[in-house]
Amino acid sequence: MSIWVILKVIAALATAATGLLALIKPSAVYGFTGLTANGVRGVSEIRAIFGGLLIALGLVPLFLGTVAYQMLGIGYLAIAAARAFSIVFDKSYAQSNIISLIIEIVLGAILVI
Repeated sequence: MSIWVILKVIAALATAATGLLALIKPSAVYGFTGLTANGVRGVSEIRAIFGGLLIALGLVPLFLGTVAYQMLGIGYLAIAAARAFSIVFDKSYAQSNIISLIIEIVLGAILVI
């Protein structure tokens, strides 16, 4: 198994793990997004979007292979592009935002290659 395949598997599993954390403990999402749920409807959205979707996006490439890894990578790069726009347009230069941008670019590049 090549180092690239190992890195892709790690990136996919990290995505799924992030989703699992959001599903099990929605309040933890605040630590990496700055978002809080306002009532039970907000908690449901965190569990569904940050939980269910990230779990699926992380696990599916493990079964479908190359194209699914690339699609996950494109997703990360699209998020990075939107975040970069927000950093400039909204003047959101928080350190956590810059760190998220770097992580998204790195994961996106690993998954697309």
